[in-house]
Amino acid sequence: MIYLTGDTHGDFKRFKAGEFPELDKLTKADYVIICGDFGGVWSRSREQAYWLDWLEERPFTTLFVTGNHENYDLLATYPTEEWRGGIVQRIRPSVVHLTRGQIFELEGKRFFTMGGASCHDIPDGVLEPDDPQFRKKYRELTRRDAYFRINHVSWWKEELPSPAEYKTALDTLERAGWEVDYVVTHCAPTSIQKAIVRYGYEPDELTDFLESVSNRLRFRLWFFGHYHSNFMVKDKYVLLYEQIAQLKL
Repeated sequence: MIYLTGDTHGDFKRFKAGEFPELDKLTKADYVIICGDFGGVWSRSREQAYWLDWLEERPFTTLFVTGNHENYDLLATYPTEEWRGGIVQRIRPSVVHLTRGQIFELEGKRFFTMGGASCHDIPDGVLEPDDPQFRKKYRELTRRDAYFRINHVSWWKEELPSPAEYKTALDTLERAGWEVDYVVTHCAPTSIQKAIVRYGYEPDELTDFLESVSNRLRFRLWFFGHYHSNFMVKDKYVLLYEQIAQLKL
């Protein structure tokens, strides 16, 4: 079986037995896919290790794409390997990052993955830790309850794909004949984003790229997170947050 859910932000309590009734039916041959903002690779703290180990002990295999709230410096320390037709990073034996621009075959179905998104909640900008005025700027922004991030501490430019990752995605789709069964991303194509949110989320290079993909790609369903709600758009685009949805194969 394959299940999908939205942003976890390092909080995996939805996978407890009382919250996830199907839990006792699952094995490591079953998958739960998190549509970005996994948040489980954020620090090297004991608490973080505890929750990753806890997730590893769940009876299913956890798969995830990245979102805009990830520690990309830490994530980059994990080696890559080939798995199910694409490139992954194995965080734990059964906690696996599905990297960008890949197609994975799960239960005989093809899944195209393209994680990433722009942070929409930092109108006051990003501070550089090596800025000589860092402490002064930090105090001022904190004093007025500003919304800001710190580079390599709470924000990473890798939230958006690199040119190489965009090229990988296009090459992968070309080899697949521009046809898959399912798409898993964090943000949505531009037109879908516009249909579900009226302010706070602006089109960017990734949503525009996904728009061009959606216009050309043949697929059954497209799953994404990022917008913290649960509903379907235009019969093919499925927005997930805390809901855990079973995929009918």
